[in-house]
Amino acid sequence: MQADHFIEYVRNVKRYSPHTVIAYQTDLEKFFEYLSITYNTEIVSDIDYMMIRSWLAGLIEQKISAHTVKRKISVLKSFFKYNIKQGILIENPMLKISSPKAPKRLPVFVEKDKMDLLFDQVDFGEGTEALRNRLIFEMFYLTGMRLSELVNIKISDINCSGQTIKVLGKRNKERIIPLGEKTVSLTENYLSARSAISGSSENDYLFVTKNGKKIYQKLVYRVVNYYLSAVTTIEKKSPHVLRHTFATHMLNNGADLNAIKEILGHANLSATQIYTHNTIEKLKKVYKHAHPKA
Repeated sequence: MQADHFIEYVRNVKRYSPHTVIAYQTDLEKFFEYLSITYNTEIVSDIDYMMIRSWLAGLIEQKISAHTVKRKISVLKSFFKYNIKQGILIENPMLKISSPKAPKRLPVFVEKDKMDLLFDQVDFGEGTEALRNRLIFEMFYLTGMRLSELVNIKISDINCSGQTIKVLGKRNKERIIPLGEKTVSLTENYLSARSAISGSSENDYLFVTKNGKKIYQKLVYRVVNYYLSAVTTIEKKSPHVLRHTFATHMLNNGADLNAIKEILGHANLSATQIYTHNTIEKLKKVYKHAHPKA
């Protein structure tokens, strides 16, 4: 494929996550497949903006969401920019391409009273797995970390005396997140129980299965889904919802937006600002309910 060098570039130089690299590769394969069938070419220098528009128009006709089309446009922009830098192209055909407007989707989150209910009333059971599952929720809700970050936490990343945890985020960027006293205490209790699991001493990963192996994402997803189902009826019950919940509750309690950005590991503030919409919606409801003229 004409994009092979570019894929290697985003994988090894830009150090994008495996998931992102696969998404880039899939989008570009579909794009070049379309060019081959429709225009009988896969040569980068042959591509003009009309060919690109034709492909995008076809996606829209197929009822592909505006959000997905925008993502594909972003991939193409990166691809052609790379080819300009490599001297393969002189003009960038993407300059005449505009992205469709995608409807704003507010982040789904769990209400604070539901989270209080989960931590205060839900029975996680007894034993090492129960401690682990409880700590998983503590880590997600108290730090806002991603699922991929949680499964890769190592014992050496935790500073119990300093009450912090080191997280390796996207593009291998490290960040330090503060931990509360209760979370540190729970971590210490879990570590004590974890040491008795056969095989757990063979790896430094914090979260392990009942067999002492590194925990995997599907298991964490199942744990989160199971316990959230006990306190909320929202459709999405995923680790990412807990990330949204962390950010929304922090903002509602007056946390600085830049501080939330740093804790979440966002590259820019615009990614964090989506949570202000939830706060505004909450204010609107309070206003309409309380103001006599609303």
